[in-house]
Amino acid sequence: MKMAIFTHVPHYRSDEGWWGYGPYVREMNSWAKFTDQFLIVAPVKQAKDRIDLQYEGVDIKVAKIPAFSLVNLKQAIRACWLIPGIVIRIYRAMKEAEHLHLRCPGNIGLLAALVQICFPSKPKTAKYAGNWDPLAKQPRSYRIQKWLLSNTYLTKNMQVLVYGDWPDQTVNVKPFFTASYRDADKQILAQRAYNQPWRFVFAGTLSAGKQPLYVIKLLSSLGKKLEWKLDYFGNGEQYDDLSKYISTKDLSERVVLHGNVPQDRLKEELKAAHFLVLPSLSEGWPKVLAEAMWWGCIPVALPVSCVPWMLDQGNRGLIITGDVNSDGAELTKLISDPVGLKTMSEAGSVWSRQYTMDLFEAEIQKLLK
Repeated sequence: MKMAIFTHVPHYRSDEGWWGYGPYVREMNSWAKFTDQFLIVAPVKQAKDRIDLQYEGVDIKVAKIPAFSLVNLKQAIRACWLIPGIVIRIYRAMKEAEHLHLRCPGNIGLLAALVQICFPSKPKTAKYAGNWDPLAKQPRSYRIQKWLLSNTYLTKNMQVLVYGDWPDQTVNVKPFFTASYRDADKQILAQRAYNQPWRFVFAGTLSAGKQPLYVIKLLSSLGKKLEWKLDYFGNGEQYDDLSKYISTKDLSERVVLHGNVPQDRLKEELKAAHFLVLPSLSEGWPKVLAEAMWWGCIPVALPVSCVPWMLDQGNRGLIITGDVNSDGAELTKLISDPVGLKTMSEAGSVWSRQYTMDLFEAEIQKLLK
């Protein structure tokens, strides 16, 4: 089967093959097990990033398109010039393929969501990796994509894979999940000592939306009597700002910026840490939370998207508000209860270990039948 994929993820070609953003490619390699060829409509870049992974186990053809944005007038004018050509590429790929797979939200996903209307009989899937919460405040382009994908009059033969089980959805919408580990990875949890120094981890893009600086401020509010250590894993636009803040506040012995690290390294850190803090303002399925819970690392997160469901309304992790004082008080209360911490850690692990790559691939196979 030939599957056409429409994504804004930039791709890179080496002598060995095609590469793309690691978490995305890792997932698409699972889809590849049930297809013969990927016809990918995406931008192409000139250099490979450290986090990139290579596609495996499938023949790949890439239809190169330019990336575009609509963030300002100049970019919008450029986009108007580029979009007709991109739409033609998308249409040709859809006509050629047997299954259409849209990666949303994103500008390319939006165009593909419009063009797919011309192919009502072709089987389609759309992975909506953002927040599907109907009440969430989101950009207009995101709301348009959600409306198009769920509209049963315009969008036929479609399964939209979303994170969370939301009320009043159309038959197009299917609650789904993602996974990082296999059944074979279910090791016995490490026996943590729930005492000082408390080990905290932040893992993800160092961007304004992820609020990495909030983590330092939260831990600093715990007072000088508590010993703690914070490790950041990830890179992004706020790396330099964080580095300056750590230096200014003389926190270099407590806070370390590691940058992007291999998945195996992060796994070992999650096995040892007490908490993973993710004060992100927007998420789809925050995979790193599920990964932390798998290893018994307790998540601390804002109640966005399906996070309250993942954390069982606070029974499998700490749901914070974004207010440093109140969040600090709740965290102080939590770490004063070692028995409660152990119970929470174990509950999170039991829940997370339901969602394996084995189950994920079995569900993908059902989607493609």
